[in-house]
Amino acid sequence: MKPVRTLAEALGAGVLVLDGGLSNQLEAQGCDLSDALWSARLLADGPEQIEAAHAAYVRAGARVLITSSYQATFEGFARRGVDREEAARLLARSVELARTAAAVVREEVWVAGSVGPYGAMLADGSEYRGRYGLSVRELEAFHRPRIEVLAAAEPDVLALETVPDVEEAEALLRAADRCGVPVWLSYTVEGGRTRAGQDLAEAFAVAAGNDRVVAVGVNCCDPADAGPAVELAAAVTGKPAVVYPNSGERWDARARGWRGDIAFDPSLAGGWAASGARLIGGCCRVGPERITALAATLDAPWSGDPARHADRQD
Repeated sequence: MKPVRTLAEALGAGVLVLDGGLSNQLEAQGCDLSDALWSARLLADGPEQIEAAHAAYVRAGARVLITSSYQATFEGFARRGVDREEAARLLARSVELARTAAAVVREEVWVAGSVGPYGAMLADGSEYRGRYGLSVRELEAFHRPRIEVLAAAEPDVLALETVPDVEEAEALLRAADRCGVPVWLSYTVEGGRTRAGQDLAEAFAVAAGNDRVVAVGVNCCDPADAGPAVELAAAVTGKPAVVYPNSGERWDARARGWRGDIAFDPSLAGGWAASGARLIGGCCRVGPERITALAATLDAPWSGDPARHADRQD
């Protein structure tokens, strides 16, 4: 159902479980995501599939759904011959589909409008490098129109996610400053630094003191990097942390397949919560079954008492 509390109010009461990777669930449903628009293509060609994927996560225990707009941009749609008016309609549809899927349960479910980085539009993996050669002002100009459209569709929060460097974080926060919707800021990191190689404490600091930011943290990273990042995000900003790492597998671009072992362990979530995480879920390759295990591990909604999870922090 549409929540009666704001997301900030809910985070003050305990932990909320995020969904998992939308693309892997869509692939499990038989969808072809080989297009440069990735899952965003289905906003036009298969909206029922997106709604079904969202509903699978709600049934699994997710109480925050991230929309399918990560790779949905005016520029990306234009390359497919979609004009700006239709692109805006499709962006708004991403929020509507998540809101409709939330109705499969009686509990409150919040919708986060996904705002991916500039590199996602390029569809060349550069969101994992950052440093596009654009100024903060240029990046702000790129992000603002999409943020305005998504905000007008009335999500509960905007997820400024998979951000690879501090300059883009600054641009995103500027672009969202007057949108009327709260935001969370989530970096993609590796080895305790942003993907662009910047100090993570300095990266989190750009959100400190910004009242529009309701949570700060990391996503689309190795699970091993999640715990230290959660502690740092909470310590630097004094805000609730958000964390949703990948499965731990790595994409082999040459072989066009995933390699390595699954390292996403729901039992780690109790430790993340004790360190300040209040939004906890999964990203790439984390499906509904692991979200179910995550929700069970957290016994969400969490009481806020670290002692309840002391035996789960190994």
